[in-house]
Amino acid sequence: MLKIGGLTLGSQVMQSPMADCSDLPFRLVSRRRGLGFAFTEMISAQSLLHGSRKTLEVLKTTPEDRPLGAQLLGKDPAKLAEAAAMLADMGFDLIDLNCGCPVKKVVRNGEGAALLQAPDLAERIFAAMRRAIKLPLTVKTRIGFTDESGVEAVELGRRAEAQGFDAITVHGRTQKQGYSGLADYGAVALVRQAVAVPVIGNGDVRAPADALRLKQESGCHGVMVGRGGLGNPWLYREAERALAGCGGQPPAPDAAARCAAVLEHFDLEVQFQGERRAALNFRRIGAWYAAGLPGAKGLRIALCRTMDVRLMRRQLLEFFAALPEALPVPRPL
Repeated sequence: MLKIGGLTLGSQVMQSPMADCSDLPFRLVSRRRGLGFAFTEMISAQSLLHGSRKTLEVLKTTPEDRPLGAQLLGKDPAKLAEAAAMLADMGFDLIDLNCGCPVKKVVRNGEGAALLQAPDLAERIFAAMRRAIKLPLTVKTRIGFTDESGVEAVELGRRAEAQGFDAITVHGRTQKQGYSGLADYGAVALVRQAVAVPVIGNGDVRAPADALRLKQESGCHGVMVGRGGLGNPWLYREAERALAGCGGQPPAPDAAARCAAVLEHFDLEVQFQGERRAALNFRRIGAWYAAGLPGAKGLRIALCRTMDVRLMRRQLLEFFAALPEALPVPRPL
């Protein structure tokens, strides 16, 4: 159990917002296999205020997809406050501010991880968003911009807490590192020691043992899964078991379970995204589920050669039906 402001979550494990990954079909497949709390993909405050059709598509949800958070990207305090109020009116359970996106075009615009270098601006944003809504507010950041010590994340976390934010999520890498190297859980621990609100650790959680190590080394209150959940919707429940002290490595999902999950994911993509987008998306998604399995390259090539969703579904079914029942644990890309 994890309490963030007035929101009580039944699990300590959650899924991070990931562009082009954590869409509604992804979340539903994962929730049906143990995911308790998730975020939509990151959205731009400015795009939301302009009524962008693409942004509104990203925010699609269903009653099954709860509790649910939304993550905002931006740098203008007034716009971020207005956007947060819009999301609150839409019924989201929690709003997160992105202070960690390392993508160069985002950083050049003064957004995402760039706010680590502008703590005064970040604090004005925190204050404006807190005045605008009563929902739980969180911030997701990195341990630093180029400084690996964790000092910049501590500063940002303290300012967020002072302005009434309810939790801090820390990815154990700098902006400069991107997704290279290893996440530093010791730097996450510095933030945990510096603030009284819950701290959620993030980075390199690809197996249940990783979630346990992150919590033990950082003292964090919750664990956020990123890329480790791609093609592995069983990870959340297994990680929760590890955090609860349930010993032993759970058995890997067999071929039948993987086949059921990938076909369910495909059907949900078609239902919510339409046939054309589903076909394009499953060129990536199919590879997530097949990673590390025999014949994965051939499946990836086959999926990329067609836009016929009926053919793609048959290719997926035939691939997973032909696998031996006993399989290795899912391997993140």
